[in-house]
Amino acid sequence: MSEHNHNNEQKTLWVVIITAFTMVAEIIFGLSTKSMALLADGIHMGSHVLAIGLSWVAYIVVRRVSRSKSFTGNSGKILSLSGYSSGLMLLIFAFVILTEAIQRFYNPSVIQYREAIFVAVLGLLVNIGCAFLLRHEHDHSDHNIKSAYLHVIADALTSVTAIFGLTAAMIWNIVWLDALGAIISSLVIIKWSIGLLKDSGKVLLDIKHTHNEAGQHH
Repeated sequence: MSEHNHNNEQKTLWVVIITAFTMVAEIIFGLSTKSMALLADGIHMGSHVLAIGLSWVAYIVVRRVSRSKSFTGNSGKILSLSGYSSGLMLLIFAFVILTEAIQRFYNPSVIQYREAIFVAVLGLLVNIGCAFLLRHEHDHSDHNIKSAYLHVIADALTSVTAIFGLTAAMIWNIVWLDALGAIISSLVIIKWSIGLLKDSGKVLLDIKHTHNEAGQHH
């Protein structure tokens, strides 16, 4: 197993632990304040814990099969498969957020703004820390660490739009701004996840990048 993969495994484990603690805090806080917004945010973060956990498990599998003499396949494809699966989960989560946000336009609910903003800021700080931990400038071929990074960035994006949307809605009493922020976030996440699915899918199918595609990635 390469040094990069070992480092990425350790980084991913730390992100799973940190994100899991934040998820538990958000769910408990959401239940205690009877805030559906906070509870939903905690459950949303829980979905990312599962996806990033999948990325961590992939590194463990690669480490074990790399030591096995009977395994003659390409262990790098395991990471790409994990990245593809994680990208698919990210795409599904984005569509769920998009659907819920559209429904909010027609059925607005009472939002506990101050509590929701507090937890959104907390979530943003955690995601910024995890994003720095998962930076992978030299690991462009590792779609597994890329998928974990995108999940964290996606969470950070939803936190930022939630903070702006909730603050604006609270100041000007325009409830639908919260839903608009969620729609914008989900559309950006959909774009990212499709890109990840394309890149990891090409590795799985042994499709090499053309010169033009390589230039676009840079």
